[in-house]
Amino acid sequence: MLVVRKAAQAAARKHLCRPFSASHTHLQERKGLVLGVFEKDGEEEGGHLTEAAARFDQSVSGKLSELLKISGPGLKKGKSRLFYGIHQDFPCVAVVGLGKDSEGVCGAEKWHSRKENIRQAVSAGCRTLQELEVGHVEVDDCGDAKSAAEGAVLGLFSYDELKSKKKTRVTSQLHGSADVDGWKKGIIYAEGQNLARFLMEAPANRITPTAFANTMEERLAPHAERVTIKKRSKAWMEEQQMGAFLSVARGSEEPPVFLELHYSGSADSQQPLLLVGKGITFDSGGISLKPSQSMDAMRADMGGAATVCASIVAAAALKLPVNIVGLAPLCENMPSGKATKPGDVVTAKNGKTIQVDNTDAEGRLILADALCYGHTFNPRAIVNVATLTGAMDVALGSAATGVFTNSDWLWEQLQQASVVTGDRVWRMPLFQHYTKQVTDSQLADLNNIGKYSRSGGACTAAAFLREFVTAPHWAHLDIAGVMSNKDEVPYLRKGMSGRPTRTLVEFAARLAHSG
Repeated sequence: MLVVRKAAQAAARKHLCRPFSASHTHLQERKGLVLGVFEKDGEEEGGHLTEAAARFDQSVSGKLSELLKISGPGLKKGKSRLFYGIHQDFPCVAVVGLGKDSEGVCGAEKWHSRKENIRQAVSAGCRTLQELEVGHVEVDDCGDAKSAAEGAVLGLFSYDELKSKKKTRVTSQLHGSADVDGWKKGIIYAEGQNLARFLMEAPANRITPTAFANTMEERLAPHAERVTIKKRSKAWMEEQQMGAFLSVARGSEEPPVFLELHYSGSADSQQPLLLVGKGITFDSGGISLKPSQSMDAMRADMGGAATVCASIVAAAALKLPVNIVGLAPLCENMPSGKATKPGDVVTAKNGKTIQVDNTDAEGRLILADALCYGHTFNPRAIVNVATLTGAMDVALGSAATGVFTNSDWLWEQLQQASVVTGDRVWRMPLFQHYTKQVTDSQLADLNNIGKYSRSGGACTAAAFLREFVTAPHWAHLDIAGVMSNKDEVPYLRKGMSGRPTRTLVEFAARLAHSG
């Protein structure tokens, strides 16, 4: 019997797991299918198929479950296995491992494990089919249509706009589920993050401050009845006395833009959520020049602006019943004869003077003026997002976004949103100890870097920003550590991550529905 079983397994692998030649089957013109299987739980023998997979198996007289048994060991979480010729409508079927069906919110990991498993598995299946140049994929909801849609859309994204050879463009749709609303919502969340990835990944000569603003204007055009866009000029910034922002922009030939987005999803009387994103479209460090190694990655130093603006696009697409104001101070940080020099003193919009001891600590300068201006909208809460400090990358790496906040309520809202999205946040200290580091300046009211020590750099930067905040609900999200992805998030390809766009969208959605 053992010999017979091994022979059957060999036959299955040879004949049913073998890809057809694309020239003969035109896979790019046909459909692929992604189905899920859960790992065995407890005394259960083998794994068990999802509802959609079980119905498909029944339609092919049990052939799928039979092949799964004889083609190898049970599928592990995030792994996929291909079968061919099972169904005439689907030449290629990718079965993906979903882990255990019983998994839920993990207190240690601070995320919903089952949702993350679905994203990872669906992503793996879709990519496998994409490599075979399958142009359209139907996806099992695996018990959570929103997470399945996110896995498909996030997993298939790649930035190849400037390459001659591009990956196959794959469209996806829901298979065997009535949860169309959940699927559509997941598509919008994921497309929002992909927009941020696109902006962050594009080279700095393509995404200048002006080009960034124009791109957002194009992406928000379908929602013109709910969105107002204002592209503020340098002259306007001078009228607003944004000396801190202008001190960063002055070294570049590219004109700065202060992008202001207003999404009106609720009554005019409702206080808006204020989102502020750091928009340095290229950061050379200015006169305090960065090392050349990896400087190309500083094209993504506008990741805060990208995630904030992309989340507003998603909120508009979702028609969330909430008002949102988005601010993105956009400029380059470049060295030149006009650039701000170390030791210069500049004046922020609120009248505070700042001794600029390091021109590479520029993000906090442009955010300072944006935060001051943002208070004029009487916001319900303020969340600023920035690739602000390398110290945050040292502290948390790519595991989570660091959150500094003066509000327990706001922290709870952000944390709950991140559990759902799987894009974790972690609360960091905002001690008075760090305030002394930035307020004890020799020449001005503030220093833009810690006066006594480089230690606690992320905390010092947050303390600096707090000097420009009077609102009771404010959070600073330092996303420097999560800016890019190597292989840490399995459903994102290597490159700029667009994190934490989905968490911002989920946070806004929860705020909208909480009243």
